[in-house]
Amino acid sequence: MSIAAIEASALTKRYARLTALDAVDLSVKQGEFFGLLGPNGAGKTTLISIIAGLTRPTGGRVQVMGHDVIDDYRAARRSLGVVPQELVFDPFFTVREMLHIQSGYFGLAHNDAWIDEVMVNLDLLDKADVNMRALSGGMKRRVLVAQALVHRPPVIVLDEPTAGVDVELRQGLWQFMRRLNRDGHTIVLTTHYLEEAQQMCGRIAMLKAGRILALEPTRDLLRRIAGVQVALRLRGALPPALRGQVIEEYPEHVVLRLSHPRDVGAALEACRSFGSDVEELEVGPADLEDVFLQVMSEPSARSIS
Repeated sequence: MSIAAIEASALTKRYARLTALDAVDLSVKQGEFFGLLGPNGAGKTTLISIIAGLTRPTGGRVQVMGHDVIDDYRAARRSLGVVPQELVFDPFFTVREMLHIQSGYFGLAHNDAWIDEVMVNLDLLDKADVNMRALSGGMKRRVLVAQALVHRPPVIVLDEPTAGVDVELRQGLWQFMRRLNRDGHTIVLTTHYLEEAQQMCGRIAMLKAGRILALEPTRDLLRRIAGVQVALRLRGALPPALRGQVIEEYPEHVVLRLSHPRDVGAALEACRSFGSDVEELEVGPADLEDVFLQVMSEPSARSIS
């Protein structure tokens, strides 16, 4: 049996009266594309900081590729590349210099070929000799991704990697990450773009208030928890009884979230009873956003597996 890429056991972190992580158990297998989701303040960044060795836990332990992040921190950090959420950079160096310096932290003196490949895949090559302070926010984020990859870590953690970047970068980044994942790299993603997690991640953990509320394959989450979305174009107003189910509203149509397909008939009857004619109807499966909202609204875990 192979060791886990990341293994957290009873991981706890407390700040005075605040419990950021509450005895979290989590195992990420080698080669997974794993999603870590939760609202602001759920404990995601705290968990990543502990995995990266930036924060010490109050209790429990974490291993990266079998290396304890405290007792064997050098090997643990060599096994890990982290793309932070914040734009942290040194304004006095060019992009290429930054990546050479980062390589030096891991004792890599002759890393030019890989640095060039990373820059090509992140569309940074034409910015290689540009000073960091002259880059746009999106370009700076690309450099952070490149920095996390210069030592070819087997485990890559992406903390909101596409926040504030353009569509072209998102597509290029995900193509590169899919390739790395196919090559055997383990990737852990946190994002508020739930459609990205749904498309990229084979398994997802959902955190709230420092606890894991759901941990399942993405396909199982969608099948077992989600309801349906109903898009309606009405001649007339939406009945007040359906207002609580509105997730999107446009001038010409409204989108409702219903818990079960059988609720569609009741929604249509409510419209007719209110005197509003349904001119157009579209029913589709719920997505990860529906699952997320349902899990976060429940007081206890739906499923841990």
